[in-house]
Amino acid sequence: MVEVQEVSKSYRRGDTLVPVLRDISLTINEGDFLALMGPSGSGKSTLLNLIAGIDKADSGTITVGGVDITSLGETDLAAWRANNVGFIFQFYNLIPVLTAFENVELPLLLTGLSAAERREHVELALSVVNLADRMDHRPAQLSGGEQQRVAIARAIVTDPEILVADEPTGDLDRVSAEEVLQLMDNLNTKSGKTVIMVTHDPKAAEKAHLIRHLEKGVLRTTP
Repeated sequence: MVEVQEVSKSYRRGDTLVPVLRDISLTINEGDFLALMGPSGSGKSTLLNLIAGIDKADSGTITVGGVDITSLGETDLAAWRANNVGFIFQFYNLIPVLTAFENVELPLLLTGLSAAERREHVELALSVVNLADRMDHRPAQLSGGEQQRVAIARAIVTDPEILVADEPTGDLDRVSAEEVLQLMDNLNTKSGKTVIMVTHDPKAAEKAHLIRHLEKGVLRTTP
């Protein structure tokens, strides 16, 4: 379960402090698929980053699986993030000179797993996204949809409890977007992953069980 309680966040722009999130409270149950929607600049990605432990709140608490991540130091927070959260980005964030296999393997390199164990995990993750036959291809040899599926394989290779996705279909055509959304839906419904997705696309949000709107840093519940 994710519990966000009275969280606020501001950023400094020159001499001005710009509020981005204002007293946000939100509960996400284990196994939920939540879509965060709202106009550009509404605070969607900021809230996602706070829940994922990428950024720190100015005030309030965020508890994930019983752990108050707002109280963790940088080292402990990084370790928690590596073990519990998988990240999916709009522009894939794949390393061009590495193969699909090597990109997916990256999160495992600091885990202490043997090369054979890493291979087993990577091959399983790539099979889940139906790219086992493309593992030796570099990103430039893959379509946009295939690159995003490699990114999803990288996100799930450590078997995290939570997947956070920031506009995962924003750079894809409709067919590829639907494939990626169906894959995320399967990870939620069949593998039990909690999915938190930022999107501006109402069609993408339809895959979610819950939709919440952010407007000017304030959370609004969809009627």
